Amino acid sequence: MKAINKHSQRILLVDDEVLILEGCRACLSNAGWSDVIVESDSRLVLPLLEREEVDVIVLDLRMPNITGLELLPQIVKQHPEIKVIVATASNEVETVVNCMKEGAFDYMVKPIDVKRLLTSVKKALEMRSLAKELTALKNYMFTDRLDHPEAFAGIVTGNKAMRAVFQYLEVIAGTRQPVTITGETGTGKELIARAIHDLSGCSGDYVALNVAGLDDNMFSDTLFGHRKGAFTGADQARDGLITRAAGGTLFLDEIGDLNEMSQIKLLRLLQEQEYYPVGSDFVKKSDARIVLATNRNLQEMIKQGKFRNDLYYRLCGHRVHLPPLRERRDDIPLLLDHFLEKVSARLGKKKPTPPPELAVMLTLYPFPGNIREMEALVSDAVLRHTSGVLSMETFREVIGNERPASNGAAAAGQAGDENPLCGIFGHFPTIDEVEQYMINEAMKMAKGNQGLAGKILGMGRQTLNKRLKTQPSS
Repeated sequence: MKAINKHSQRILLVDDEVLILEGCRACLSNAGWSDVIVESDSRLVLPLLEREEVDVIVLDLRMPNITGLELLPQIVKQHPEIKVIVATASNEVETVVNCMKEGAFDYMVKPIDVKRLLTSVKKALEMRSLAKELTALKNYMFTDRLDHPEAFAGIVTGNKAMRAVFQYLEVIAGTRQPVTITGETGTGKELIARAIHDLSGCSGDYVALNVAGLDDNMFSDTLFGHRKGAFTGADQARDGLITRAAGGTLFLDEIGDLNEMSQIKLLRLLQEQEYYPVGSDFVKKSDARIVLATNRNLQEMIKQGKFRNDLYYRLCGHRVHLPPLRERRDDIPLLLDHFLEKVSARLGKKKPTPPPELAVMLTLYPFPGNIREMEALVSDAVLRHTSGVLSMETFREVIGNERPASNGAAAAGQAGDENPLCGIFGHFPTIDEVEQYMINEAMKMAKGNQGLAGKILGMGRQTLNKRLKTQPSS
């Protein structure tokens, strides 16, 4: 898929001293921001902003022709979305205060400290991205639209909760912030990661790594590579997957399984976009977009001392939670048809016709393995199928005849159905559950008088008395 929905992160440097402009541009470029433009003539800034989309401006206050002090209010008025960082002399405290009142995002004292420049620009870009996302989310809320449905073509769903996930992904995909995908095993986290890459506009490759079971040495070598002689058998230098993902997306699955040393290295990668190849003392920069996934409860792991607090908070920027299949039962008929067609094509068979009651039976099953389990069930059934209507025996062997647990949700219908019984019980109730509920409510209305309660229920007092004796004690 071609890059779509690319969000610009363009920085404009304005200063009449060319050496300062080139020095700041080099610093920003080394830190990973390649889209940096410079302007030494302050008179050309406003016309430039009419032509070009800019996210952050670093503006010198003391310039000939039009000063930064004069430009600032005009920029804020005409382009309020742009974050402006002003650069001023060290003895101009009052000027700085006035600039902040005029709408400047931040300030720096000249001569400009490199670390201060990078920190301020990074904050400004993050705020700019957040503002873009909020604006886009508001638009989505009012229109319920998808701009790029083709990016989600591989995900079979008609569920409202999943559509909301897609809309959120369209908003955040073009930013460079890491995205954390949570959800149970088999809910489709890697499909979502791939969709984020397709939407992001990244020109590089999509590279995936499942980190489950990797010790720190294997994690570091696989992800960051090593230099020649780093360890026994390292006869030549080798690049890690992070290099393959340059300009693209790196997807790290099962991050809840990382040990503490690996978590520290991942935190540095996310926070500074920096890493060390194994055996090297020279830091390398990465411009790969990082997408992560886990089926674990990271907050619970933090309480147990198994996951770092600081890494968790770094992952909280953009979070996507995928609902389990039992919470999107309206997708089961769609998924059944999809997998029947997919598996039949793979096996070179004619697509079998499922019995009408199969989809209903599948909605009664909680699917602990989610969509992956459902695909395996359908695959097994199609593999055994010979002709005619698809047999339900394969499904019965797994599902059985037991009624699903009460938290198995809307048994007879789809997740979007407005069933009043489900509203009362939290699930589709049995006849015994309905009877017990009605008796309890009638006894409440009758203030404990069995004769009156029996009349309300349309049964004799003796019959009600027998039912009350057989009720389980609460």
